Amino acid sequence: HAAAYVMMAWRVAYCKVFYPLAYYAAYFSIRASGFTYKLMCQGRDKLEYHLAEYKSRSDSLSKKEQDTLRDMRIVQEMYARGFEFMPIDIYRAKARNFQIIDGKLMPPFSSIDGMGEKAAQQLYDAAQKGPFLSKEEINERAKIGKGTIEKMSELGILDGMPETNQLSLFDFM
Repeated sequence: HAAAYVMMAWRVAYCKVFYPLAYYAAYFSIRASGFTYKLMCQGRDKLEYHLAEYKSRSDSLSKKEQDTLRDMRIVQEMYARGFEFMPIDIYRAKARNFQIIDGKLMPPFSSIDGMGEKAAQQLYDAAQKGPFLSKEEINERAKIGKGTIEKMSELGILDGMPETNQLSLFDFM
């Protein structure tokens, strides 16, 4: 029984050393319960800022914040090894699993605060049916709340997308 644990540890270590992006993608997809796009995918400097803030109040962290701190440390290790996150592309991102694209990790929709697994799956399914014309259409087709759409806009995921399908004369000038 102990030999099985040792063999599994060797396999994990091997993947972590020789296939690091695949390791991080699998780890974040399966084990990370406190991963948030806003805190962890905006670059190393922002991560370090939030990590210091969490560490300064480590005595009073909630269970969710403790999970987030654990995941922040793994992300910190990933950044230290020279790997980065790719911004979420609404048409390429998966609902729940991280994926490797062009040597970077793309987080799933479920990593956005306030977006549950069901909403992430609905957004993924709606995006697979074709491009969205506006944020209003995302709301209608994916059936996710306006608050979540606003968060996605704040994070830059919906940059350049109009609010409604309504065109104005000034759009043509």
